[in-house]
Amino acid sequence: MPDSASKTSLTFNDVKDAQKRIAATIARTPTISNVALSRLTEAEIIIKLENLQAIGSFKERGAANRMALLTPEERKRGVITVSAGNHAQGVGRQASLLGVEATIVMPRFTPATKVAATQSWGARVVLAGENFDEAVKTAEKIRQEEGQTLIHPFNDPAVIAGQGTCALEMIEDAPDLDAIVVPIGGGGLMAGFVTVLKELSPKTKLYGVQVEGYSPLGAYPEPLRSVPGGSTIAEGIAVVQPGHHCLDVIGRNLDGVFVVNELQVESAITTLAEKARQVGEGAGATPLAAILANHDLFRGKKVGFPISGGNINARILAHVILRSLLREGRILRLIFQIPDRPGLLAAISEKIGSYGGNIIEVSHHRLFAAPSVQTAELVVMIEARDTEHALEIERELSRHYHVERD
Repeated sequence: MPDSASKTSLTFNDVKDAQKRIAATIARTPTISNVALSRLTEAEIIIKLENLQAIGSFKERGAANRMALLTPEERKRGVITVSAGNHAQGVGRQASLLGVEATIVMPRFTPATKVAATQSWGARVVLAGENFDEAVKTAEKIRQEEGQTLIHPFNDPAVIAGQGTCALEMIEDAPDLDAIVVPIGGGGLMAGFVTVLKELSPKTKLYGVQVEGYSPLGAYPEPLRSVPGGSTIAEGIAVVQPGHHCLDVIGRNLDGVFVVNELQVESAITTLAEKARQVGEGAGATPLAAILANHDLFRGKKVGFPISGGNINARILAHVILRSLLREGRILRLIFQIPDRPGLLAAISEKIGSYGGNIIEVSHHRLFAAPSVQTAELVVMIEARDTEHALEIERELSRHYHVERD
């Protein structure tokens, strides 16, 4: 995908201009303190709710600013971009508001919900390629044939300026932050934060966070490193290499870059939902994952982060929460070997209830899993208040039955 300029030129005034330019269509999202997260982390946590944007992500800020700068001739020719999610929806919505035709090239295995959400704004969606890089080739072919203007997902100074409005609002609403943690994928959001903090809050420490598999800045400030890629719950920052415009702005202006793993991100998604009552997608939860993993660094500090997006599939969210509860021991799966006689299942259920456990699921096997024709295998999934309560339930049941934890 061609870049909009060969050398990066971006100033704080560009961000201020972008703020005025996009004000009519982009929400000024709340920046709030969260008591539950503060108690958990022993820091004062301030969150910016970009998951409340119309498309559920900060990404529309950059798309809105770039598209507001289109010339009349460019509007007539239409726009094109490549994205598997939030940027696609941002371009789609802005195109619908401007009356501009938009073509969005998405990898073939993009979840159907994201394809449908993009199409709902009237965009033409082209599914092509196995991944982002292959989709880029198709987009470039279409652009050359049809003459649309490229709206790059991150590597464009106008897009960066638009993303910087998120940082501008956050600093205006919470000017005394000790530190801010920002996810880094293509780097547009972080480049925007760097631009704003250098001007308004140079003493605030700024940290990036990436996910394992997509952490080219994991050795920062050392040079970029190659990354293996692969599947990740944080697909919003699953970028092999940030854009060079973004890197030009970021430079050596960060205080560090954290790398978090998949399980840490899953736990952070669950914590946001359970403690903060906020839905965050994988990328949007990575700052909290980094803060939790670096507890001593942030203890006693006033720390902010944007929930950069909340577009997570409902089924995936449910699975993530259940997996987190299983790891924490708040859900246990017990296997009983019991005599095959009437009334025993009811008796076991009654005992679990008397111990304060909540039965989520029960399966009863006679034909295949049981060791004897006179016995049955009973598998029960139980929800407990906490890890200690789960152990208590298991101990009490083991006094009466042959029980194994799965």
